[in-house]
Amino acid sequence: MDAPRFEPADPGYAGRVRASFDRQAAMATIGATLGDVSPGRVVMELPWAQALTQQHGFMHAGMLATALDTACGYAGFTLMPAEAAILTIEYKINLLAPGQGQRFRMEGQVVKPGRTITVVEGRAFAIDGGREKLIATMAATLMAVVGRAGIQH
Repeated sequence: MDAPRFEPADPGYAGRVRASFDRQAAMATIGATLGDVSPGRVVMELPWAQALTQQHGFMHAGMLATALDTACGYAGFTLMPAEAAILTIEYKINLLAPGQGQRFRMEGQVVKPGRTITVVEGRAFAIDGGREKLIATMAATLMAVVGRAGIQH
């Protein structure tokens, strides 16, 4: 099935997303990078790092959830007006397999955009030796925030 096509409210959405991502200290801390940014869709990568693992040497589920939440949030942000900021108000993650790989790809895809509430799906893949394996899925609900002090768009 093809991904839905959306028209961004802000023609400068990609630059706005990249500038916001660059301000995220959490993503810099875990080494996540922003890849593809298109209307309603964002792709990120996260390298395996010993400091991000749990006791068995797998990428910690909390690190995967953090990066996947960010991919979902920015997918929704691509469709928001220029004056809006975005916050996650809920997510559910399904951990399907251990986070075992050389790197990980997170994809966020808008399912249903809205003026205030947007629903997004996410998928995380472990990449090891050229093979990809789906290791997690996410359902996220996002809220557009306009004019609230302390929340930067």
